[in-house]
Amino acid sequence: MFIGILKLTLYIPESGSLKSKRRVLRSLKDRLKNQFNVSVAEVDHHDLWQKATVAVALVTRDRRHADESLQKILNKVESWGLAEIIDISTEIL
Repeated sequence: MFIGILKLTLYIPESGSLKSKRRVLRSLKDRLKNQFNVSVAEVDHHDLWQKATVAVALVTRDRRHADESLQKILNKVESWGLAEIIDISTEIL
């Protein structure tokens, strides 16, 4: 069993309040959950309007599948353009 973790630090330039930041993050989290069946949570920068860190986690039997899935998720987040990705961290346990 392998656990894949993708941590993204995001910059949300259009956000002018915590409410607008949450709207963007809710959209991002819902899309990822629906499309990839993964767990998603905001894990840092809760009080900042334009910055957020989101963690995505998945469990699989195959390490290669975990790597490929995390890469697909990263590519999809980039293509949506909801926020600018300023830092990326991946880990396979």
